[in-house]
Amino acid sequence: MPQLMLTPWFFILVASWMIFLVVIPPKVMKHYFNNEPEMASAHKPKINAWDWMWH
Repeated sequence: MPQLMLTPWFFILVASWMIFLVVIPPKVMKHYFNNEPEMASAHKPKINAWDWMWH
């Protein structure tokens, strides 16, 4: 039974994990993501009350 021979299947397992762990992450990390996190400002913005002229 070829499934019980460890040699080819172990190499396929190791080679596929090497591709997943070595080749793919740098390619994914090169992409530019639109929603980059920004530092929160230290001061709070001034909140103005609305003028309800019609009420």
